[in-house]
Amino acid sequence: MKYSSLLRSAFAASSALRRHAIRPLRTSFSISAPSMSSSSENIYPALTVFDLDACLWDQEMYEMPAMPSRPIEGDLNGRGAGVKGAMSGPYKISLHAGSLVALQEHHDGLYPGMKVALASSADTPKAEKIGRAALRILEVVPGVTVWDVLMRDWDGVDVNQIGRQPPLSSNKARSHFPRIRELTQIRYDEMLFFDDCNWGDHCRMVSDGCKEKNGEGVVSVRTPYGLREAEWREGLQTYKEKLLARRQQKAEL
Repeated sequence: MKYSSLLRSAFAASSALRRHAIRPLRTSFSISAPSMSSSSENIYPALTVFDLDACLWDQEMYEMPAMPSRPIEGDLNGRGAGVKGAMSGPYKISLHAGSLVALQEHHDGLYPGMKVALASSADTPKAEKIGRAALRILEVVPGVTVWDVLMRDWDGVDVNQIGRQPPLSSNKARSHFPRIRELTQIRYDEMLFFDDCNWGDHCRMVSDGCKEKNGEGVVSVRTPYGLREAEWREGLQTYKEKLLARRQQKAEL
């Protein structure tokens, strides 16, 4: 993965043009925050899984020269001043705009029953350590870090799969997601996954390789330019459509 930034940008652009099969972004989709539903039937994923590098945040951890230390403050979507960046040498690590929206809405409880986790194939042990350190610095709302939100969901248990050292690998469908399913006991067809897919089509591999006996699997959304709010909304809508279609099929049996 030690390619130049120019090659990486070019590949990202070509990936965007290839957004086939795993639900391309609907440009006509209306971007709006969800309202609390009084329905007793949940329409949200039980688990939303995020890739880290170039998806949840804007940097590749293997390119970072040092452990993140100096926090950079900024406005957190009108929620007040908080840690919006973490410096690794001369590089600033920041959440993508859609990632911050997604985590804030989740923190606020807008998606009943949903939990979040991470699946990242960070290249080296050092990259993993840098990534884990950044999660403990970047804030979702003032005083609450990304790591705080993750730990809240799982009562302090780390279910996140970060890295590619054994028992993990570069193939998330073969290592990261089976381990997440085992640890969380959440079915694949109750999961939503976001990944930039710029170094490999993890979305297709996970959707094709992680299925239940009913043939249904993880709903995956590519984010070749990082997670944007529109892609966050599209992922939720795609999951809802698939869920309602399954319910309709069951009702017709």
